Amino acid sequence: MSHALHDVRILDLTQFEAGTSATQVLAHLGADVIKIEQPNRGDPGRRAGARAEGEDSYYFLLLNANKRSATLNLKDEIGKNIFFELLKHSDVVAENLAPNALEKLGLGYSELSKVNPRIVLARIKGFGTYGPYRNYKSFDTIGQATGGSFCATGFPGAPPTRPGPTLGDTGTGMHLAIGILAALHQRQLTGRGQEVEVSMQDAVANLCRIWTRDYHETGESPARSGNVYLGQKTKGTYQCAPCGADDYIVITFGPSATMVATTLRIAGREDMAKDPRWGNRAYRNANAEEFDQAIESWTKKRDKYQAMRELGEAGVPAGACLNAEDLHADPHLIERNTVVDMEHPVRGTVRMIGNPVKLSDSPTEEKPSPLLGEHTLEIYNEILGYDSARIADLREAGVV
Repeated sequence: MSHALHDVRILDLTQFEAGTSATQVLAHLGADVIKIEQPNRGDPGRRAGARAEGEDSYYFLLLNANKRSATLNLKDEIGKNIFFELLKHSDVVAENLAPNALEKLGLGYSELSKVNPRIVLARIKGFGTYGPYRNYKSFDTIGQATGGSFCATGFPGAPPTRPGPTLGDTGTGMHLAIGILAALHQRQLTGRGQEVEVSMQDAVANLCRIWTRDYHETGESPARSGNVYLGQKTKGTYQCAPCGADDYIVITFGPSATMVATTLRIAGREDMAKDPRWGNRAYRNANAEEFDQAIESWTKKRDKYQAMRELGEAGVPAGACLNAEDLHADPHLIERNTVVDMEHPVRGTVRMIGNPVKLSDSPTEEKPSPLLGEHTLEIYNEILGYDSARIADLREAGVV
């Protein structure tokens, strides 16, 4: 079966998470993503949190499914020439190296476009390649802090807090994937490639734009509001049986008085459901403790899945708080192939989060992340016609 991006080849120079998440989603959609890795070392993400010598970390496995790996020393002149040969047969080069690292290798856009004018250079930097902060290094937390998500997260009176998801890394990667697709589309019209750049700060600021809406009205930054929307005093997050660390459900009513009444009725509080005052947010805020007690006395008698089911079937937006173990066992995610099992050559069967983007004519064929250099001979033979003897000579010289 032909996949959506079957005719797109990406030379992947990314490492760790931000760039690798962009190339992985494109690999899920069918692109031939070739990780170009330093011989004997590879992407440093392979060792990030690895618990056994010689095993790729789950950090790496979760970010590099459906890719191929070829080793190549880009600091070697022969290696650089091989890269340029691969470039002639490729559509995209993706990187999230340190500021100016690609230029120091002699692989900036001006050099790449001379070899292949149709090439798209896709780049992630903490703060981009221009602007006052352009030379500052960044990690996920820095991108989140400077993009607003720290100040948007936490409870009133508490310090800015790091959101659990790596929005600065993977959030930026998703923005880059969109940019790559746009550049490839524009290339069909112009015949030319271009640079695509996303900074972590830019991406997180974009993710935070709705949080800033009150600033536009008042001129003041919104205060942290915990687990509820600003202006709501009720808890929103309620404990469920058996009252473990993650036994909670989130219930959201929005502006709907009907949903409030339905929830109260489900909770066995017909008296409150019939009282129209509880449908008014201001009244609920003024009597938040009584309201929360009525809801939580019901949720504590049910596990979070049962509570979610009863509310959901009644039309009330409610979601069980799923931890990592819950996510990987969730029947809904499994049926949607968002949680999938892969057969890894070293780790065996691995259950992990797969492709969240569903295309009806291009279903994802999930393949595990590659071992370091697993496809070196295959790639250089397939694209450049190198035979095994030549690869052996290059390996002996430390080029691949």
